[in-house]
Amino acid sequence: MRITVLGGLGAWPTAEQSCSGFLVEHAGFRLLIDPGYATLQPLLARLPAAQVDAVYVSHGHPDHCADLQPLLRARVLADRDCPPLPVYAPAGGLDRLLAIDEAGLVDGAYRMSDLAPGEAFDLGPFRVDTWSLPHWVPNIGARFSGPDAVLAYTGDTGPSPDLVELARDADLLIAEATYPVEIPDRHVGNLSSAAEVGRYADAARARRVLLTHLWPGTDPAEAVAAARRGYAGPIDVAAPGLVRTLGK
Repeated sequence: MRITVLGGLGAWPTAEQSCSGFLVEHAGFRLLIDPGYATLQPLLARLPAAQVDAVYVSHGHPDHCADLQPLLRARVLADRDCPPLPVYAPAGGLDRLLAIDEAGLVDGAYRMSDLAPGEAFDLGPFRVDTWSLPHWVPNIGARFSGPDAVLAYTGDTGPSPDLVELARDADLLIAEATYPVEIPDRHVGNLSSAAEVGRYADAARARRVLLTHLWPGTDPAEAVAAARRGYAGPIDVAAPGLVRTLGK
């Protein structure tokens, strides 16, 4: 399983980096996770739009899904015979995004599958298990299990005992860590810190951690140091172009 970071910021992109987005490849299958703001360009630098096999969206905030819309345009306007793109997202979470375009333009470019928290399903070579995690809007964290590796992904989340089960023995945990340690009162319960990620990664015995969704301007070294207080394994911060290969 090969994971390529397209971007790793929360809230908005900067001149240097996109918001969260990850390309996951295994056995020729290409899964795009959370195509947030400005992730389409780095994606297209790696493969044509028509070669994306499926998209998983954890929740409907635009820093996690906005570039799905231009991805659909890039598929349907370049090739009217391009097959519909399977898209998995919380029920209704993408309705407003998909309604911003000319009526009917991208309707045939995707096939929506509404996610119900707790369901498990097959997606290409992966088994996907899901959990409802606390956020301002429905957010569904997912565990992608391949033949020889497991990727756990939180989306955005506040504290939850389900995070440990989500990350249990995962080869890689991609975890939202908006703040290094202190979470402002307005975000308590809906976002996480790197320090918290370190604690539940340790409890889950995750083999490696990738911190993502850092607030723009956050020092990555500070986030790593905060996570390191509770977790002794390898820790990275999502940066454009970072690649991690899991399993054989």
